[in-house]
Amino acid sequence: MKRLLRKMSLKKRLWVSFVFLTVVCISATGTYVSVFFSREMETQATKTSQDTLNKTAQVFDERLRNIVVSISTLMMGEPFQDTMRDVQANNSQEYFKRLSQLQTPFAQMMIAEQSIDSVLVHTPIGDFYPTESRRSKVDFTDSSLNALILGTENRWSTIWVRGHAEELFSRGNPVISLIIKPLFDMSLPGVYVVVNIREDLLQELIQAHLQEGSLRQLVVDRNSRAVFSSAPLIPGTDMKLYERIGSSERGHFEYESKSSGSNLVNYAALGMNSDWMLIGYQSKSKLLAPVQHMRWTILTIMGVCVVLALVMSSMLSELLLKPLFKLRNLMFKVEQNHLDVRFESVFEDEISQVGHKFNRMLEQIGELIGEVKASEREKRKSEIKALQAQIDPHFLYNTLNTIYWKSEMEEQQAVSRMIVSLSQLFRLGLNNGREITTLGQELEHVAQYLNLQAMCYPDLFQYEIHSVDEKLKDIPVLKILLQPLVENSILHGFQELPHLGRIRIEAAAADGLLTLTVTDNGIGMDADRVLNMLNGLETERTSYALSNVRSRLLLYYGYKASMELESVPGVQTSVKLIIPIQEVMNE
Repeated sequence: MKRLLRKMSLKKRLWVSFVFLTVVCISATGTYVSVFFSREMETQATKTSQDTLNKTAQVFDERLRNIVVSISTLMMGEPFQDTMRDVQANNSQEYFKRLSQLQTPFAQMMIAEQSIDSVLVHTPIGDFYPTESRRSKVDFTDSSLNALILGTENRWSTIWVRGHAEELFSRGNPVISLIIKPLFDMSLPGVYVVVNIREDLLQELIQAHLQEGSLRQLVVDRNSRAVFSSAPLIPGTDMKLYERIGSSERGHFEYESKSSGSNLVNYAALGMNSDWMLIGYQSKSKLLAPVQHMRWTILTIMGVCVVLALVMSSMLSELLLKPLFKLRNLMFKVEQNHLDVRFESVFEDEISQVGHKFNRMLEQIGELIGEVKASEREKRKSEIKALQAQIDPHFLYNTLNTIYWKSEMEEQQAVSRMIVSLSQLFRLGLNNGREITTLGQELEHVAQYLNLQAMCYPDLFQYEIHSVDEKLKDIPVLKILLQPLVENSILHGFQELPHLGRIRIEAAAADGLLTLTVTDNGIGMDADRVLNMLNGLETERTSYALSNVRSRLLLYYGYKASMELESVPGVQTSVKLIIPIQEVMNE
């Protein structure tokens, strides 16, 4: 059958499947319509019982939740917190004062939640409880509650104790106890809040939501023990009943008992304590008495239909929709930029054809992305080289001219130093054709440039390059960043300067950023206007050096790099280059 379906189109496969399922459903429905009435009756009864059980569990949970909220409100109050601070400090001198202060919160809690029978706060400095409740002679350390706490692992914050006779107070009525660790800034060993809840009121709460009928409800734990001390279990129950429930939260099943016959059992776990289960049960024979004679027929037909429906729906859904779901999942991955996925299918239908087109589209997209990346990479390299080529060659002319005149004046040592500096300058600037150099080489490059300019323009300026930590010298940076800035200071900042010019170069690193600063005491600039020019807000360009450096920074580092300008004319002008460390474009 699978081989035949593979050759069919998706439309034909769906049509064949629909016809097949329709024939099966119509045949089963037309033949056994009368017997399905019995199953519907049982299903409706189960649903009604489950709805009633869920409603009761919701109300019961709401009551327990209100109790917990009331206790939490008590523990968050100032009197309780002050008491806990005394316990933390082991201060028992304020015991009666704290006991008196807690009376009002105790009373408010018990008025707000009338199902609370009594409350006791056990601490190393004494027990705190409503003084209107008569305390029994049983000390808390001798009670079964304390034994339960000691027998429980320390990793607990709340313990629900099933119904028992009250030990801590003289009334002795059956209660359900809640043991809570205190809400405080730090853990306080030996401090417990015990709240006793009236068992009879909780039982009335469960019975209040039962309508007329055979449905009965009770609360048990997962160990088959009744939560209410006076409540009976399901007649004829044994451990197998609770093994059917296991760790599940809610559901229903049919339970066979030797003494009471077949029972329909519904169960739901309580939200406030998942170890407690609300169980509802009713006799199946009484419920299905009008159609009892159709029972075995109903079970047989329903079993066959269920098995057939499961087998066919599983097979057909997997066979028909698996390629479509697979293609959809691949599209989701493509949306997350996973372009290496490919569609594969053993079928030869329309979905497979779409999948193959999808694969071809991904291959073309991958090729286009590769071409665009390569094109952009080459474009940026070309733009950077073009910007570097814009560095003013006038400097070379002045340097060679100075070397010539110093040679004519027989200043051989000066000529030698200038030739060596010029050689080092070009060696560092060429950098073996690489666009990226190190911070140490960049500082050496600008030092050679300043040395040559100082010899070309004697008595015009002095320069200072602050010493840099050896670790910083290995940081990769774009080459020829500092030379255009110091050239800008010499040619524009020191023109018509009445005093000696000074240039200071600094480098520092912090928070993953490298900061290079060039400072001079030249005539200054209009920093706002220059920034507007660099940002394209003004068409007139006044500083080619700054524009050149900023353009190269953006090409290599993007908007992770920045340039900051500060200027006080005649006092100080500084240019800061901020670039990310380890954010360098591959060559």
